[in-house]
Amino acid sequence: MDRTSVSWRGYWPAAPTPFTADGALDEQAMRNVLQLYAEQGVHGVLVNGTTGEWFAQHPAERRRVAELAVEVLGGSTPVVVGCTAYTPAEVIEFAEHARSIGADGALATPPPYAHLTPEEIFGFYEAVTGAVALPWMIYNWPRGVSVDIDTATADRLVDLPNVVAYKDSTGDELMAMATAEVVAGRVRTFGRFIHRRGMAFMLGVGGDGNIDGGGIGAPFAVPYYEAVWRGDREAALRWSGRYGAMVAALVNPDYSAKFAHPTAQLKAAMNLLGQPGGAVRPPLLDLTDPARLDALAAALDSFELRSGSTT
Repeated sequence: MDRTSVSWRGYWPAAPTPFTADGALDEQAMRNVLQLYAEQGVHGVLVNGTTGEWFAQHPAERRRVAELAVEVLGGSTPVVVGCTAYTPAEVIEFAEHARSIGADGALATPPPYAHLTPEEIFGFYEAVTGAVALPWMIYNWPRGVSVDIDTATADRLVDLPNVVAYKDSTGDELMAMATAEVVAGRVRTFGRFIHRRGMAFMLGVGGDGNIDGGGIGAPFAVPYYEAVWRGDREAALRWSGRYGAMVAALVNPDYSAKFAHPTAQLKAAMNLLGQPGGAVRPPLLDLTDPARLDALAAALDSFELRSGSTT
């Protein structure tokens, strides 16, 4: 397998997992989130990633979320299932389940907390991607796992037989560009491509899309990519400007958020927008401070997200 084995590109939300106020998995709200993404025309969906609070779910819940995603979106929108865990055996179990239910692919970061060396990172991915015959997306997420996959290691990883995509969320933008330059011709590459620099890099060197925590930016990012694909540079720059301003108002450069933990902020924003965000699950805490909620609402209103008008 390689980048030609899949058609993955464009704007993908990393879906949240809605919980009820008492902490239960809210299956109907999960269905509603997925249906919202279908209505917004997103180009793919990731479930059970960081935004999906995989770390706070029981294994059976993670499997159920994956099943719901395939049930609602399967055959119409690519569904990649996050399989990150602490051991290769656990990752393989989640990926095998994803394969068995008809998911389009699996994603994993290096195991959190372990602080793997580059050789250990390669060995980990060699083991898990070789064990399950499914298209795999490698996810570089140093904020979450305390290891930043360097360009030389990424260069080796994308040659593994079942690896078809690379999602890079490093805070080192120069390294991200260096890595994308090395891997984009071989695998689908997801990074920060919705701004002027990103668009120029994507069109000149290579790149395929963004995977964004929660999908609040869909009203801007979906038409951005569609404008890029049809060659409408003026429209693409207009949409990227709106998306970039929104992100700057809500998210810090290191992927932390302005008003709360990123997932708590996302769910609060979704609830303010009338979307099925639900509650977070411990150890996270819901955003409840009135002043911060008012500031978040004001930020959403400044981009007309609550009015529904994004033209």
